[in-house]
Amino acid sequence: MGNRGEKFEIGDIVKLKSGGPEMTVNGYVIELSNTRDIVTCKWFDSDNKQQSEKFHQDALEIVPS
Repeated sequence: MGNRGEKFEIGDIVKLKSGGPEMTVNGYVIELSNTRDIVTCKWFDSDNKQQSEKFHQDALEIVPS
């Protein structure tokens, strides 16, 4: 894990705690407060189209391998 409040590493497989598809952590977004708590994730939808979205890291959990 990162040293600036990061809970995940790039490449980790995560999902929303509320459910949804498995996603790959693509990076962190540095907000104006200079904290790293917004994560960019990518995944493929049911049509095999790549999707990308930003999530607060507290809304995500690691998918057990």
